[in-house]
Amino acid sequence: MGQSNTVRVAVLPGDGIGTEVTEATLAVLEPLAKRHGIGIATETLPAGAFHYQATGDGFPEASFRAAAAADAILLGAMGWPGIRQADGTEIAPQLDLRFRLGLYAGVRPVRAIPGVPVALADPRARGIDLVLIRESTEGLFHSRGKGLVTEELAEETLRITRTVTEKLSRFAFRLAQRRSAQRGRPGKVTLVDKANVFRAFAFMRSVFDGVAAEFPGVGSGHHYVDAMALDLVRKPWEFDVLPTENMFGDILSDLGAGLVGGMGFSPSADIGDEHAVFQPAHGTAPDIAGQGIANPTATLLSAAMMLDWLASRGAGQGFADAATELEGAVDRAFAAGLRTADIGGRDGTVATAKAVLARIGG
Repeated sequence: MGQSNTVRVAVLPGDGIGTEVTEATLAVLEPLAKRHGIGIATETLPAGAFHYQATGDGFPEASFRAAAAADAILLGAMGWPGIRQADGTEIAPQLDLRFRLGLYAGVRPVRAIPGVPVALADPRARGIDLVLIRESTEGLFHSRGKGLVTEELAEETLRITRTVTEKLSRFAFRLAQRRSAQRGRPGKVTLVDKANVFRAFAFMRSVFDGVAAEFPGVGSGHHYVDAMALDLVRKPWEFDVLPTENMFGDILSDLGAGLVGGMGFSPSADIGDEHAVFQPAHGTAPDIAGQGIANPTATLLSAAMMLDWLASRGAGQGFADAATELEGAVDRAFAAGLRTADIGGRDGTVATAKAVLARIGG
């Protein structure tokens, strides 16, 4: 990254509401960047299901190369139920990015936002603030496109490697250290696995425990995935950082989103050693696409994660300050009464972006 204090962001709006929430987020990022004196140059790239329908190519190599060359990638949502490849699977350039760029850490924050209804009646649910870290390059998804299918059976293979598990574990412990410093309380990393049944997960646990020894100041533990599904409903406020295998993380992150208002409030990042993609955890929502009612909050919060990551990569303190302000503006807007359609309100995509923008500097 250069010293010009300007970063290059590749934007892949995608399909359905992806284009709508991306546009709303860029409308907030531009004035936010000006306020903090930071430069963000964006380049919009074609990819997704409708591009596949029109051209036969869901993710042009030119788009991939431009995304890989950028300082960060902001993605809307991609895929469309009625547009599929010959093998029946959906168009998913976001998965291509994870595998081709080695984005092993799928960061999925689960945080209660002031004013947004939570699913649990217990007052402690207002304090939900945990992060699932979904390993995003192997696990069961290692088998994507490689599974054996015959007339009689279908078989997919799960893969766990030492190298990636060590990277994932160190990422989780470093995040817990940072969160502990920010929140003023001890951090804890809890590996979510199924080590009582599968040798692959027993292996994953042993590698995790080896890394845990490198971080004596951070608590560590393990939880079986079925018990975690129970306890995320029973006592989610007790958890901090939760690394897990790819498929487990895919499932549990949706459960987590359901605790704090739904997918419209669920940001995400897929981070590797050199590259990162930031996107809402939701899909393209064909049922509401084009109606102007999609909730852009998950994308706005993903953009805040992007700014924070860019700051950690040397882009400058202005990016960190902008990240903090954007997240705070989202909180203030909802605390002041903003209500999107997915939580029973009437504020559409543009109105939500304007409400958040109005609280920048507030």
